[in-house]
Amino acid sequence: MSKKYRSTSGTIFDVGNYLVLGLIGLTAILPFIYVIAGSFASDAELTKRTVFLIPETFSLSAYKFIFSTDTIMKSIWVSLYIMVVGTAVNLFFTVTMAYALSKRGLIGRNAVLNMVVFSMLFGGGLIPMYLVVRELHLLDSYWALMIPGAISAFNLIIVKNFFQELPPELEEAAKIDGCTELGLLWRIVLPLSMPVLATFTLFYAVGHWNNFFSALLYINDPAKWPLQVMLRQIVLLSQMAAGDASTVDPQFVKDQEQSIKMAVIVVGTIPILLVYPFLQKHFAKGVLIGSVKG
Repeated sequence: MSKKYRSTSGTIFDVGNYLVLGLIGLTAILPFIYVIAGSFASDAELTKRTVFLIPETFSLSAYKFIFSTDTIMKSIWVSLYIMVVGTAVNLFFTVTMAYALSKRGLIGRNAVLNMVVFSMLFGGGLIPMYLVVRELHLLDSYWALMIPGAISAFNLIIVKNFFQELPPELEEAAKIDGCTELGLLWRIVLPLSMPVLATFTLFYAVGHWNNFFSALLYINDPAKWPLQVMLRQIVLLSQMAAGDASTVDPQFVKDQEQSIKMAVIVVGTIPILLVYPFLQKHFAKGVLIGSVKG
C-alpha cells in the first residue's frame, strides 16, 4: 500500500513538474514565435491583432526590403566580421594568458592574479574607457570593439583552472621528447581543452554579436555600423530618415515599420541559433571542469 501511495504521489509530482516546466517553456518561446510570425505579416494585421502565431496574409516584403538594402546587408557582414575576428582575438589572449598563469612557478603569478580579480570588482568607468580608446586612435575602428574587452577576467580564471587540472605527467613527457612551451600548448593542452574552449568561443561570439553599446559609443561612421546599431536605427525611424534618407525608402519603412523591426530581429537572432546546438553540449562540461578547483 505504501509503495502504491508513493508511486501515485510520484506520478502526480511528475505531471505537475511537466506542466510547470511546459508553461515556463511556452512563456520563453511564444514571444519569439510571435516575432517570426509578425515578420511575415503586414503592419495592418500587427495593429489589428494583438497576439497571433500564424499571420492571415503571408508576406515576404520585410525580408525583401532587408536583403535588397545594401546598408542593412553590409551591417550584417560587419557583425559577422566583428564576431569572427573578435572571438579569435578573445581566445588568443585568454588562452595564452591563462596558460602562463596556470604555471605555479611563474614569477609574479599571484600579483597578476590579484589584478585580474580586482578588475572583476572595479572598473575605470565609461568616460576613462572612452578617453583611452580615443587616445589610442581607435575611434571609428573595429578594433575599438575588440581590444578593450579582449580578455574576460571570469573566463580567464575558468580556463586557467582547467589548464591547472591537466595531468603534469603529460607536460613532463612532452618536454622529455623535446617539446617547447608553445609546442606543448598547441599539441597537448589545446586538443585536451576543446570542451572549455568551445564553451567560451560561444560566450565570446554571442557577446560580440549582441554588442550594441560599444559600437554606438565608438563607431560614428554609418558605413561601419554593425547589425545591432542598424536595428536601433530602424526602430528609431524618424532619426534614420532624418539622418540619411538615401539608405532606405522612408515611405516603405513607414508602411511596414513593425514587420521590418521583427524581420531584422529574426535575421539578427538566426546566426546564433544555428551555432548554439553544435556547442551547447559542451556548456556544462566546459564550465564546470574549470570551476571545480582554484
